[in-house]
Amino acid sequence: MKFMIKKSDVLDVLSKVQGLAGRKSNLAITSNILISATEKGVSLAVTDLETGFEGLYPAVVESSGTIAINGRKLFEIVRDFPSEDILVNEVENHWIEISNKNVEYHIVGMNPDDFPSIPAIDDQGLFEIENSALKKMIEKSLTISSSDDKRAHITGVYLEKIETDEEKLLRMVSTDGSRLSKTDYLSEEIGQLEMEASVIIPKKGLSEVNKFLDTDGTVGIGVRESHLIIKKDSENIIIRLLEGEFPKYADIIKIKGGHSVRLNKNEFQMMLKRMSILSSENYKGVIFSFSDDKLVITSTNPDIGESKEEMEIPYGGDTMEMAFNPRFFIDTISVLEGEGILINLIDEEKPCIIEGEDEQRFVSVIMPMRI
Repeated sequence: MKFMIKKSDVLDVLSKVQGLAGRKSNLAITSNILISATEKGVSLAVTDLETGFEGLYPAVVESSGTIAINGRKLFEIVRDFPSEDILVNEVENHWIEISNKNVEYHIVGMNPDDFPSIPAIDDQGLFEIENSALKKMIEKSLTISSSDDKRAHITGVYLEKIETDEEKLLRMVSTDGSRLSKTDYLSEEIGQLEMEASVIIPKKGLSEVNKFLDTDGTVGIGVRESHLIIKKDSENIIIRLLEGEFPKYADIIKIKGGHSVRLNKNEFQMMLKRMSILSSENYKGVIFSFSDDKLVITSTNPDIGESKEEMEIPYGGDTMEMAFNPRFFIDTISVLEGEGILINLIDEEKPCIIEGEDEQRFVSVIMPMRI
């Protein structure tokens, strides 16, 4: 195998797939990138056995073939390569030469036949969604990260297709047991998406997808048996779905009474950051006190000290005092758009519901802590 490829055509993708090639698995070859040279160009394949990536890139192919080379070392070589044109040549016994006129590397590869197969996909039954819309949905869902809990509804994001007379939408729901986020994408064409009513996608896989989504154009999304498929131009990502049940969440996200309070997003976010300075692993909670047109947040950590800050707010309900993890609010607020946010409060034991003033299709639910 021998081909010439341009640095600018592959450097970005090599950077993005490091999360897959660098993830530990039971197979040493998953730290490699599978490179195949054909008359169509050069394809790159990477997998961590849960998420697979394939992409096709232009190259001048002198002779076809397939090699497997360490993903981290290949990225570092290409990143610092002194010229735009890079010659890749398989010498013998899986040794690979990477060179130009002035520099030459000899890297030992692995047997490409040992590389795990990635399921082939086609365009049938894929639903077209804007890159930017899918990216926002993923980012909002991933504000809730995975924990040590191995249950599917904790490590995964619930993807649901909803088609009724009232609404047609694609929904993502994420939870860690203490908070929940729900984000919707409205589309009259949602019926084109071939999938069961719902699936659970690993958060790690969606994090990798997010790296490849731009702000322009569209991407195809679909489900094939036990895999989620993302197809973008000449690049494909396929994620093995999780098995398990997702909690019934519908009643949690419904606002039933309570007091709705409008806050300035930036002011509230900075207040939370200041009050979380004294937080620690053992003392994560801060006290929120709501009274007549006033919010007072108090943070106490016996190992460090205490702090207090108050803010004027439009609140006329009964005095309420509850404890929250401020990091949960900061994570949610960071993905909200616009200047205003709405917080709905019912009582000291009920969850707090947060929405963007101008984006009601995203809802975040945060459970209070025990005082």
